[in-house]
Amino acid sequence: MVFCKTLPLLAAPVAGLLTASAVIAGGTAAAQPQMHHVKYTVGASQDVVNAEIYYREKDPPNWAEYSHNPYLYTPNQEATLGPNKPWVFETWLADPNQWSMVVVGLPTETTPPLAEPGFVCELRVDDVVVATDSGLRGALCSQRPW
Repeated sequence: MVFCKTLPLLAAPVAGLLTASAVIAGGTAAAQPQMHHVKYTVGASQDVVNAEIYYREKDPPNWAEYSHNPYLYTPNQEATLGPNKPWVFETWLADPNQWSMVVVGLPTETTPPLAEPGFVCELRVDDVVVATDSGLRGALCSQRPW
């Protein structure tokens, strides 16, 4: 019977340890940031082959990491653009005010076109247009000045 009498005495400390562990574990879990749907759209008023597009695909952890290797977070893609031939890319970012960005232009080694391409871009966050731009030789859509 001694076993039966000591079991309740051991149960209370063990339950207390389990409760404390759950509180500690819950307190150290990092809250997940709210993610925002980002949509980049790029186009041109003239047909352009191999337009250079750079866009932010994911949030860098901080400015230092971004500065150390910006192309890790900003991929490059070549696209054929023209009237009714837009390039569209969608992603999810935690801080689009800081990191959302798309830029389009001609590659430096390209022979200048006969006509100016007339680039345009649009940046949407959570289905709201937050930036637009246009330019004869390039366009940049961002919420922050670069």
